[in-house]
Amino acid sequence: MSERSDPPGETPPVAHVAHNARVWNYWLGGKDYYDVDQQVGDHITSMFPIIREVARADRTFLGHSVRFLAGEAGIRQYLDIGTGLPTVENTHQVAQAVAPTSRIVYVDNDPTVLAHARALLAGTPEGETDYIDADAHQPQAILDAATDTLDLAEPVAVILLGILNFIDNTDEAEGIVKTLMAAMPSGSYLVLTHPTLELGGAGNVEAMRFWNENATPPITARTGAEIARFFQGLEVLEPGIVSCAQWRPGYVAADEKAVAQFGAVARKP
Repeated sequence: MSERSDPPGETPPVAHVAHNARVWNYWLGGKDYYDVDQQVGDHITSMFPIIREVARADRTFLGHSVRFLAGEAGIRQYLDIGTGLPTVENTHQVAQAVAPTSRIVYVDNDPTVLAHARALLAGTPEGETDYIDADAHQPQAILDAATDTLDLAEPVAVILLGILNFIDNTDEAEGIVKTLMAAMPSGSYLVLTHPTLELGGAGNVEAMRFWNENATPPITARTGAEIARFFQGLEVLEPGIVSCAQWRPGYVAADEKAVAQFGAVARKP
């Protein structure tokens, strides 16, 4: 087993198949992964060398978007679905650093993520941080459980970073977003990232094929036009649907290298 940090009182499971949450943690420089995750992660890196840049850009996008929402937009509630393993600058840390009274609900259905989330995701005394063990395929169940912490009569930021790519049917993925956003009041936001083949990167196609044959859950890349469907009825903020490495509130950071991951933030009118 690779060096890793197990949650207090937890017996490390035996991992025979690489899992996205742990491989992503490995790419981000974390310790919560197993030999099989490192092996798959290294092989994909050999095929698609900028994958670590994609992971870091996705994490930086989270920080940029949540700081904007907590600050300029005044959002105090966050529903982060597909949170993955805790690393640095998690949603509650960013939001509560700006507004300590912020309330955050994390959602994931991986047992390893669940164990670490309960041990590590402690928020400010003024705010509230909760974790729901639920599947993104069941948005209504997520909403029902989230109301224990969130007031859906007040604006909420729904965060879907790198999660819809694990819903292989685009119609189903679009339906999940519609169900979530239909439950949110005016002034709520959708924050989303999604891998794509449109932004280049030699080896990306083969790397995704290798992933789907050797790891779980399988991944689906989408075009910008397909990703735009998730934002129907919402007001997409500038600079629009762009490489997540180039997203800033209000302008395109042209000096930043594009990565093969779209990112966008949109407001519900």
